[in-house]
Amino acid sequence: MHSSSHPYTGFFIVLEGGEGAGKTTQIGAIATWLEESGWLAKLRSFDINPPLLLTREPGGTPLGQGLRQLLLHSDLEIDPMAELLLYAADRAQHVATSIRPQLQRGGIVLCDRYTASTVAYQGYGRGLDLQIIQQINRIATGGLAADLVLWLDLPVRVGLARTQQRGTADRLEQNAVAFHERVRQGFMALAQVGGDRWQRIEADQSLNQVSKAIQDCLGVRLHQWFETLKACLRQGE
Repeated sequence: MHSSSHPYTGFFIVLEGGEGAGKTTQIGAIATWLEESGWLAKLRSFDINPPLLLTREPGGTPLGQGLRQLLLHSDLEIDPMAELLLYAADRAQHVATSIRPQLQRGGIVLCDRYTASTVAYQGYGRGLDLQIIQQINRIATGGLAADLVLWLDLPVRVGLARTQQRGTADRLEQNAVAFHERVRQGFMALAQVGGDRWQRIEADQSLNQVSKAIQDCLGVRLHQWFETLKACLRQGE
């Protein structure tokens, strides 16, 4: 897609949200829907392989897997600024070696968290300077923004109750409720200025209802993108 977000032909979808929002579950559901609805077959017909990249932050690369373990599952005390820079290192590697190459091929990227999570968690949650965070995000991504952000929003206490059912909490989940309320406020603020790139999905519904809301949104956006992709590919023939 030739857009203000990036000059490539692929389509970059990010799922964002607080703890327990159901991002991982819905990413799996989206991948299944993309296959069953024929979107991936359309991309394969243009020799776009792989047609879909499923990934996450942190942890979308071999380097990122080590950083994820450090950031979420270690007992180390990590200074908030050091935490920010570790997330940026994960993102820089992720964009350079996974996301950007997939978009350049014309494929779809479906990512669990991206730059908005850093603003919400390290900015609103930890209280770090938002301008510094935005600058570091730009450096790490080279300016690459998502084409569509699906924000799975639900009350904080509902989300935290879901995480407790999963067992041991990670470093972020262990923060106080007030921290997670600030994170939600951060996502709200980003959605208010995000324009049509942001779509709020009410995640305090059944899994099927959430999936249906996501599919309704994706169906419209993917059709618009695919028409642009076809035109770009034809020009290159």
